[in-house]
Amino acid sequence: MFIIYDFVFLIFAVICLPVYFMRGKLSGAFSRRLGVLPEHLNLDRPIWIHAVSVGEVNAVKGLLLQLRQAYPGKKLVISTVTATGNKVAREVIKEGDFLTYLPLDFSFIVRGVLKKINPCMFIIAETEIWPNLISCLDKAGIPVITVNGRISDRSYRGYRLIKLFIRPILRKVSQFCVQTREDGRRLENLGVEAKKIRVTGNVKFDINLGVSDGLEAKVYRDKLLLGASGRLLVCGSTHPGEEELILDAYRKILPAFPDLKILIAPRHPERRKEVCRVVEQKGFMPLLISALSGFCPSCVNNPVFILDTVGELFNYYRAADIVFIGGSLVKKGGHNIIEPASLKKPVIFGPYMFNFRQISELFLANQAALAVSGSGELSERVKELLQGSLLAKGLAERAYALILKNQGATRKNIEIIKEITKT
Repeated sequence: MFIIYDFVFLIFAVICLPVYFMRGKLSGAFSRRLGVLPEHLNLDRPIWIHAVSVGEVNAVKGLLLQLRQAYPGKKLVISTVTATGNKVAREVIKEGDFLTYLPLDFSFIVRGVLKKINPCMFIIAETEIWPNLISCLDKAGIPVITVNGRISDRSYRGYRLIKLFIRPILRKVSQFCVQTREDGRRLENLGVEAKKIRVTGNVKFDINLGVSDGLEAKVYRDKLLLGASGRLLVCGSTHPGEEELILDAYRKILPAFPDLKILIAPRHPERRKEVCRVVEQKGFMPLLISALSGFCPSCVNNPVFILDTVGELFNYYRAADIVFIGGSLVKKGGHNIIEPASLKKPVIFGPYMFNFRQISELFLANQAALAVSGSGELSERVKELLQGSLLAKGLAERAYALILKNQGATRKNIEIIKEITKT
């Protein structure tokens, strides 16, 4: 079986690695993906948590805290796939922990890494299927637990095509803690036993509420020199083709609200030059947050701020008056609504929220967010929120209450992890 998986992954690597190389994504950390670890690594059977990127790392921060409480003295290994996820994970590791990248899924690489790390359990945030890694963990008797598991529409369609191939892998996972009953149903259809599936909710709701610190918001508003009357629209996690639509909407808003400023945070900060070009083509002046020192607002006509640093989006959400969720005006599936909503910010998103379908539908059903069909409607909804403080406040208050109502998934996951590791 390992030979088959290795062959499949080799084909994948041959196709994808040149693309990653051309995009500059094969950094020095790639040696870790090849299984090169410190020679004298001594972790004493740690808990290994894998979170692919920024969103997953942020989602499991509460879980990491509760794991430390439940297993005092245990070291943690945190692995990511992306460099941005790795950077955010540095904020949560403690002395003795080990931060690394997930090894490439070749059996000989995985076996070597597992021998060096020797974890007591392996926890996967959301749902990633790495056949050789899961098989090697199962063979070594190391429990594999998925937390905050979900099967997106797109993933489900793909998995059904290779159901016979992935079913034996899925059955080697000790426990799936999933977000919704629909996620559980999909896993059952793919061959997972019902007893291995528990619906625990979405850990992203377990965000620390009450953190909308006015002083911190002022720090970031002052950085943008907004002034007392200035208002800010933050567009978080945008994608190619989306910035143009956002700027078209912004142009329509400005005549009525000339004090409104906009900050665009591309999902991938390495796109900063591309986003700057788009901003210039639309007749605005791009201002990178990383180069903002000495910014003179009276010297710049039509500024558009571009967040090109990692780990600061949440702070700019604090400073915002309105938040637009990127990846939703183009077919990328949207991003996290809960973070800005937890700060009592009115939230708007586009028609393509299929990666967060359950959450977006829940928010809309509770009148806790606004959905728009395109650029024109985005400009109209932003105007309505700027004109009607009661509308904005009502959205924000209902969203906050909705988050509070849906908390508790992290605690349920910890309880299940304890059950599994006792046996």
